[in-house]
Amino acid sequence: MDRDLKRLAAALVVGAMAPLFDSTIVSVALHGLAADLHASVDTIQWVTTGYLLALGVTVPIVGWLQRRVGGKRLWMAALVVFLIGSVLCSLAWNAPSLIAFRVVQGIGGGAMLPLLTTLLMQAAGGQGLGRLMSIVSLPTALGPILGPVIGGLILAAGDWRWLFWVNVPFVLVGLVLAQRLMPADGPTVRARLDVVGLVLLSPAVVGVLYGLSDVTKDGGFARIDVWAPLGAGVLLLAGFAGWALRRRDGALVDLRLLRHRPLAASASLMFLTGATLYGAMLLLPLSFQELRGTDALGAGLLLIPQGVGSLLSRSIAGRLNDRVGGRAVALVSFAVVGLATVPFAYAGAATPEWWLLLALLVRGVGLGAVFIPLMAVGFVGLAREEVPHASIVTRIAQQLGGAAGTAVLAVILQGAAATLGPVAGFQHAFWWAVGFTALAVVLSLLLPGRPEPVEQVPEAERLEEVAA
Repeated sequence: MDRDLKRLAAALVVGAMAPLFDSTIVSVALHGLAADLHASVDTIQWVTTGYLLALGVTVPIVGWLQRRVGGKRLWMAALVVFLIGSVLCSLAWNAPSLIAFRVVQGIGGGAMLPLLTTLLMQAAGGQGLGRLMSIVSLPTALGPILGPVIGGLILAAGDWRWLFWVNVPFVLVGLVLAQRLMPADGPTVRARLDVVGLVLLSPAVVGVLYGLSDVTKDGGFARIDVWAPLGAGVLLLAGFAGWALRRRDGALVDLRLLRHRPLAASASLMFLTGATLYGAMLLLPLSFQELRGTDALGAGLLLIPQGVGSLLSRSIAGRLNDRVGGRAVALVSFAVVGLATVPFAYAGAATPEWWLLLALLVRGVGLGAVFIPLMAVGFVGLAREEVPHASIVTRIAQQLGGAAGTAVLAVILQGAAATLGPVAGFQHAFWWAVGFTALAVVLSLLLPGRPEPVEQVPEAERLEEVAA
């Protein structure tokens, strides 16, 4: 990895720490926020839901915005928006104001997350992607693991408003590094916005995310506020797919790229990774609290071995990805995650704690490694101008996968716990989490088997390949 690429990666990763840690840090504070702001739990849930919906609205237009204003300018603008939203959140006076300011945060974060991947892939030119992704995907892997720990420590030591001030140092340092280390933007393009695509895709993502966010309430998928927005979202996604395929390279997101097998396999696996990571992150702290009697902070601290495992595997997985290819790394990593989840499918209140902590350490090793090939191989053979579209596709896939996995496992847990009891309920839900991972192992076989450089091929040649 050359010096300029390392500088760019450092600038982007520091800034990206803020949105990637923020969502999980705030998640542990919802009950405290409900009490302090005199709001119901249903209302305060919108602190998380509003943020996620804002992400869903913003992600699809990032490619168009990059072409219009330039990558560096868009990155710095997104950081400023996120900073403003964070400061406003800390000053919120009631639940509606906090929800509104979280939406501002979500707009900034929604622009940053796909742009992070796009800028680095375009700068790398296909060289050393495994080692690059081992650095870049660090916040993505550690956010859901360490976020609850950080949030719990802040709540134990001080006021909930400090949850949002944690973002400020990351953003300020990120702005300084971006100004100094990121290359200046080249000429921009006066690209026309695909308005029809935007009207179809953004509400589609919002509908799916909103519907899935309500699945945990009584009634599950039978609730009208679940199936109605979820069904509308799926229909809009289908409508967008038809529109994008007809509009071709003028579409908001060029879905023809999914004919490119590495990207299609990567997007599918990112969906399952989201389900595996975020779905299990619902089950793990809950099982510690309900089966072993720990509080929220204690449950977060028990998850630290998973974060340690993730840190241990990243550099090795990056080198292996460049040497033996993404297929082998992803297959072994998903298998490790699945096998390390099996002990929780047998665990009860009397299971030795050291055994579960060891399983979490091994599970973290698998999770830390699995992001690297998935974030790298999807871009194999894509032209430079196609990279933003691929970044958006993989980001939406991971976001929807996380929401779907969380929703499905929550419903399974509730149903099984009601009929079989809490211990058997958690065991049943963990077996489903193992099943998600087993499916990911099978899909890993579709990834490229040998390391290939990401060649920035001419656009005309790439379109001929896609059309074929």
